[in-house]
Amino acid sequence: MAASKLRVTGGTARGVPLTEPRGVRLRPTAGIVREAIFNIMGDEVEGSTVLDIYAGTGSLGIEALSRGAKSVTFIEAEAAACTAIHASLARTGFTPQAKVLRGRMPAALSALKGPFDLILMDPPYADEEAPETLIELAALLSPTGLIVYEHGSRYNPPERPGTLQMSDRRVYGDSAIALYRLKEEE
Repeated sequence: MAASKLRVTGGTARGVPLTEPRGVRLRPTAGIVREAIFNIMGDEVEGSTVLDIYAGTGSLGIEALSRGAKSVTFIEAEAAACTAIHASLARTGFTPQAKVLRGRMPAALSALKGPFDLILMDPPYADEEAPETLIELAALLSPTGLIVYEHGSRYNPPERPGTLQMSDRRVYGDSAIALYRLKEEE
């Protein structure tokens, strides 16, 4: 495990390098996409409870903590990646506000108690479980909460999965993000 070129892009830990696990193939969210995600959310991050699933390096959740989130729960399947997240949390000073759980999606969601104000989801782009996981996340989302789903730009995510409604979608090169909120009562 070593620090990498991957750094926190904003907030109190801006510029702090994050640890990347060796021997684990990850596609960390590019800095420009992370910045865009947090610019879109603006003040919604401050004081929020956050869930970062398919956490990888933990860069999205750590970015949320740096920008004022109250707490973040990270879920990642790879042991080496969980160790790297712990190292990055220690380096940034955010260990007290974080919980790192090891588990696979969507099964790992059953161990959680919501609600979460913000859910960050960055699965491998070819993950067949991602649509089911997205639907199950609705049960953990606060009534005014937001889900940010990063996906490949060529993939068209569902507009209305379960009780969710896509509110926005933006493309950044090969990556895209879809934003979901609970459907409003009709």
